[in-house]
Amino acid sequence: MSCFLVDMRGIEMIRVDIALHDQGWMKESFESLILKLVDITAFRLGLEDLETELSLVFTNNIEIRHLNYQWRFKDEVTNVLSFPAFPLKVGERPGPMLGDVVLARETLERESLEQGKLFDDHLSYLVLHGFLHLLGYDHETDDDAELMEELEEEILERLLG
Repeated sequence: MSCFLVDMRGIEMIRVDIALHDQGWMKESFESLILKLVDITAFRLGLEDLETELSLVFTNNIEIRHLNYQWRFKDEVTNVLSFPAFPLKVGERPGPMLGDVVLARETLERESLEQGKLFDDHLSYLVLHGFLHLLGYDHETDDDAELMEELEEEILERLLG
C-alpha cells in the first residue's frame, strides 16, 4: 500500500510504502498520523521539496528478532529497526530511495503499557526515530543523542500537541 505527500502543485514528494507483515496491525488507524508525521518532519528539516520513497514495515517480534540478528548480529527483539538505502550524514539530501523502517507490534504494545503512553503516541515516536536514523541522525555520542532527542520532542509536540 502506498500513499504520498504532495506539494501545493500536486507534485509527489515523499512516497510512503506501508507493508503489513502481521495481522495485528490495522493501517487505517495510523496511516493519516504517519503522513502528518512525515510531512511535519520534512518541513522542519527543510526537506519539503524532497522526492524520495520511505518504506514502513509493520511486523511482529519474531520477524524483527530475525532481522536484528541477520543485520546487527543481536539475537533479541527490538521495537524498531532502520535500514537506510544509502548512509547519510545529518543534513545530506537522500536520493530516490530513503530506506526502510521496521516496527514490532507486540514490543510497541508492551512498551506503551509499561510507559503509560497511548499506542499512537509511542508509534509516532518510533516511526519518527526510525525516519531520523534514515536521515543520518543517531545517538552514538551524548551530543548526537541530545540533538536527536530535541528534534524528536519538537516534532512530536507539533504532531501531538
